[in-house]
Amino acid sequence: MSTPVLHATPELVATAWLKTVVGDRVATTLPKPSADGSLSWTDGGFVTHVVAGGASNIYVPLRTPVMGVSCWAANPDSQKPPWGQASNLAEAIVAACLDHPAIPQTLTLPGDYPGVQVKSAYTVGDPRRITDDASSYARYDIPGLVIAWTEVPS
Repeated sequence: MSTPVLHATPELVATAWLKTVVGDRVATTLPKPSADGSLSWTDGGFVTHVVAGGASNIYVPLRTPVMGVSCWAANPDSQKPPWGQASNLAEAIVAACLDHPAIPQTLTLPGDYPGVQVKSAYTVGDPRRITDDASSYARYDIPGLVIAWTEVPS
């Protein structure tokens, strides 16, 4: 039986690119609280993302998924959401999109996935405050982060 060929996915690429911006505080879901109810990500916040749309080019192997991005912050010692911390994460992502000399860049993906070459990254909406969180988390959403990329030939 042959081993299937692995290909990069929008989630893997978005996670790898966002980690270059905000560090190792990125995943597709928020980490669960520990047994004592504490959150491992309260120091610095956390970023989650989901594929919201986009398309692949039918003539060249260029992928341009649109990612919905949420920037989270929490203060376990207060019921007041730390809006500034969540906003700072979102603005760091916007600033990275505008750092044109840093793009294009090659990213290494985990495991046996091929590397990717990020051609461009840009937002299609400004960060906005999400105020209806019952948990008192602060959350800013970027409605669309487009990361254009191709796989690096192996």
